[in-house]
Formats: sequence, structure tokens, C-alpha cells
Amino acid sequence: MANTQPFLKTTTAKPAGTLLLTRRDVADLLNIKTCIAAVERALACHAAGETLPPGILGIHAPNGGFHIKAAGLRLGRLYFAAKTNGNFSDNPVRLGLPAIQGTIVLCDGDTGYPLAVMDSIEISAQRTAAATAVAAKYLARPDSATATICGCGTQGRVQLAALACVLPLARAFAHDRDRRQAEAFARDMSAALGFPVTPAADMADAIRQSDVCVTCTPSRRAFLNRDAVAAGTFIAAVGADAPDKQELDPALLAAGKVVVDLLDQCATIGDLHHALDAGVMTRADVHAELADLVAGRKPGRESADEITIFDSTGTALQDVAAAIAVYERALAAGRGTIINFAD
Repeated sequence: MANTQPFLKTTTAKPAGTLLLTRRDVADLLNIKTCIAAVERALACHAAGETLPPGILGIHAPNGGFHIKAAGLRLGRLYFAAKTNGNFSDNPVRLGLPAIQGTIVLCDGDTGYPLAVMDSIEISAQRTAAATAVAAKYLARPDSATATICGCGTQGRVQLAALACVLPLARAFAHDRDRRQAEAFARDMSAALGFPVTPAADMADAIRQSDVCVTCTPSRRAFLNRDAVAAGTFIAAVGADAPDKQELDPALLAAGKVVVDLLDQCATIGDLHHALDAGVMTRADVHAELADLVAGRKPGRESADEITIFDSTGTALQDVAAAIAVYERALAAGRGTIINFAD
């Protein structure tokens, strides 16, 4: 729906109202290349101290759970965003609903005024994949040509598309417990990306042939072991975003160069926390946060043979960065519906 009222980009006067953006609006306004650039810029701002520290709250429910992530980012003006997502993995089969759904509230960080309320599904998928792509720029071998995606849902699709933006991929393998889902993934992504994507029944064999591996599953038990990973592989562990989730064996993390999105968060809900609990790593063994690589404070990959691991739990900095990009594009395009909550 077209916006028929003027919107102010500064805090010099009272805004006209709050901009409502649907999932279709967000999907039309945000693409993965834009999101990668926004996330990398947010990481640089975080390293420079231009952010409000991100926070997270998780609430369990009988059939799933909720998480709330919030942070602020100064980009000309100070923005604040809070995302509330529900994660109910049985939704697609049980009710025909998305497994993950929710909203993001974007506010003026100087006045608290709600600038926009937008659907979170597209942002959650794209910003997570964008962080993997940023990590790959620093941690994958620059000639990486083969990737394996473990978990062929929506997130797996966006992950492969994001990697193809930053690496010279020429083929990929798709592994999922549901063979039909892997086959559909392979068919669709081959057409979308222009290189062959092959369903892989043997996950370990696919990963041994790969330069890059992304795990994006709801697993509660480690399934990727050190023996399945060749020297020089870059691994992005995306699925463990709650204390009871796990994808990587602790011995694999101990054998690699580990970079996290946020150390405190990964030590609590990421694959890292399982390695800490197992006693095979300490916090001091973590090489860096991703912002340290973006800012040049720490090196990324230093040799062709090292195994590099990005423990990605998803941060509110990524959410606010993507939400700002959507909001600014919506203003320029006259997209969305304006309401005033005070009326």
C-alpha cells in the first residue's frame, strides 16, 4: 500500500506516525547483497563503539519458544530495534504456519518514538545468512568452490545464496534428514544460482569434498565430528541458538580457529557453550568476535590448512542493521502503511 504522508528522517520534529511493513513489503525492499553490506557495516560500528549493547531473552513454551533480541546502532541518527520471534518447529506440519514468525519494532534511539513495525521472517533469514557471508569473507579460503548445506529449509536456501555472493562457488551439496526436501532444495537452488547443487545422502562424504559447510538445523545433538572435516574447511554453525541446541562436536571446535558473533551469547546458547561445558575449550581459546575481523583488530584465516569455525547465534545488531535498511528503503519508495498508536 502506498504511503501518502510525509515521513521525517531526523528527530527535529514529531514524526507523522509509525510505518507498518508486511512480509511482502520487507521481501521487496531487502535483498541479500544489501543485507550483507548492512550487517558488515553494523559490525564495523560495533567495533567502533557506535552501538547500544545487544541483549537477548529466551522464553520456553510447551511446543516451542520465544526469543527477544534488542540493540541499537548509530547511523547518522541513533536507532533501536527489538525483535520478538516465536520458534515452533512443528508449525509447518501441524498448522501450515511458518516455524519462525514475529515482528521487529524500530525506534528512534534519541526519543523512543516507534518509527516502524515490520514482519521479522525475511529479516531473520537474510541477516543470519548475511553474517555467514561476512564471516566467509574473512575465514573461508578465497578460492572456495564447493559448499555443503546441512538443513534444507528456508535458512539453508538463503545461506547458499549469501555464500555465492562472496565466494566463487561452482557446486554445492544439499543434505537433510528429509530426502525429498534435499531434492527440492537441489533442484530450486541449481536453477536460481546457475551451478549444480546435488542431494547428498552421505553428509560426511559431501563435507569432506567441500571447502565450506553450513549447518542450519534444529538439532539437539552434535552430528558434525572432526573426522568429517578436511583441513582448510570453513564451517558456519548456525542452528544452535538456544542452550539445548547443538550441531558441532566439542572436539571439532577445539581443533579449529573459532570466531563467534558475540562471545557472551555464544558461551551461553551457541555450540561454543557445549565445548566449554565439556572442558575442551575456555573463553580464552576463542580467536575473536566477528567484529574484530571486520575492524582489522584480529586476523581471519592465516593458512590454507586451518579449520575455521563461525559460531553464529544471531544478534540483535544484525536485526537492527537490516531493519534500518528496510525502513530507509521504504521511506524512499513510499512503501507501507502509516498509523499513529497515540490516536
